[in-house]
Amino acid sequence: MDLHHPHLIGDCLIHIFTFLTEEDLISASAVCQDWNDAAGTAWLWRRMCLQRWSFCNLAALGSERVTHSWKRYFLRRCNLEMKMTQGKPGGYTCKSLRGHTGRVVGFAYLQGNSAQHPDIWNSSSTVCSASTDGTVRAWNIQNGELLWCSPVQAPLTAIVSDEQQDVVITADSTGLIKTWRGQTGQEVASFSTGSPRCTLLQYNINNNWFLTVGTSQGSVCTLADSALTRKSSVMVCDSFNVNTLLVSPDKKWIAAGSKDNLDLSPKVIYAESLTSPSEDEDPLCQSVPVTGCQAAVFIPTQPARLAIVHHNERPNNKALTVFDVSVKKTKYKSEIRVQQVESFPLTLNQRSSHVHLAAKDSNCLVMAAGQELWVYSLKGALLASFKEHTMPISSMCVDSFRVVTASQDLSLRVLTWRNDRDQGLTLESRYHLLGGSHTVSRGFTGVACDYSSVVASAEGKDGKDVLKAYSFTL
Repeated sequence: MDLHHPHLIGDCLIHIFTFLTEEDLISASAVCQDWNDAAGTAWLWRRMCLQRWSFCNLAALGSERVTHSWKRYFLRRCNLEMKMTQGKPGGYTCKSLRGHTGRVVGFAYLQGNSAQHPDIWNSSSTVCSASTDGTVRAWNIQNGELLWCSPVQAPLTAIVSDEQQDVVITADSTGLIKTWRGQTGQEVASFSTGSPRCTLLQYNINNNWFLTVGTSQGSVCTLADSALTRKSSVMVCDSFNVNTLLVSPDKKWIAAGSKDNLDLSPKVIYAESLTSPSEDEDPLCQSVPVTGCQAAVFIPTQPARLAIVHHNERPNNKALTVFDVSVKKTKYKSEIRVQQVESFPLTLNQRSSHVHLAAKDSNCLVMAAGQELWVYSLKGALLASFKEHTMPISSMCVDSFRVVTASQDLSLRVLTWRNDRDQGLTLESRYHLLGGSHTVSRGFTGVACDYSSVVASAEGKDGKDVLKAYSFTL
């Protein structure tokens, strides 16, 4: 190295430092001023951020004038993930959100800390809950504050939210669908389906807002924009309740089905025929060649790959089958193709009445039933299994960092993803989050999470359910 050109020394050090871990890089920065300058190069820390997470919220880095902003982002986020991985007392706060006088039938993040673009500097989150007491309530889960409460109406049965449009959508026991402004709780619009039970699915296509509603009569009704304008309706389950409703990642397909009849097949519907229906043609719809759908999920990294847990040919047996869905258009007609990709039998406790299914990436499925949790590859290889709850799993939340299961034993089980040298992506069990005493609660009934928090609903023995909010902080 030429000592008359010190920048060459710095360039060489930066290149060498690309082979170091973050711990070694921090140690190297303490050797001397030259090493400190090289180890603090923003490019090095940006590179490590993108290698570790593949995505980073650039807006959270602050001003470019802030020294080593990529380094600060990396260290702060690593510290937060360490706390979320360990779950030690002092690494998180727990708030009890009380106010509902009935059962909590569902809740959803309205303003969350996205796992895709986490804001590690400001982690304030808002969750909206719906109850049989006929109210919607919005909560700041970090401080446990009630932000607003809607007027009382008929008992609510379902809730979803759209963070992009800052809208909450509910259904009540009379079949009345309502939308509410997320900031104020003001009612925006309503639409009556006449169905005592509704399943809600909200999605956006090319910046256009849609809501598809599954009814207890077996039909699927699609509404558009904030005025809830009716676009289409199609019968899919022949008088059985539509309680499975999904949209594909490419937003081209709606999957609809019922878990209430073992002889029914789920259906895939071309979304465009629901959102922009033709007066001369019925919506384009095709049955999936399985019966007795128990759970379903679209693979998040594929345009339209659908995994279904269903009854097998043998009595009381179940299988998991994966299909690719596509459409073939000709000059005169369009035809839906449902092609099987993989299928394998499942070993489930037949007393397990409810199956939970989620997908992590293109080759990882997570399934829960009874007290057990399994991780499968798409080809049916069992990657991991866990039985750590003492009572059945009631709900499951899966994101890019962890899996959280809620159980009637009044605990949440937290597992984190890791890459195994032999098996690839798998789960590692971490810790329990406890929900309180069984003297006042029957157990957890639901769970949801964003990047830095977990929220669960606990069924109260007095009929008044409570939300438990766990927030991980720096």
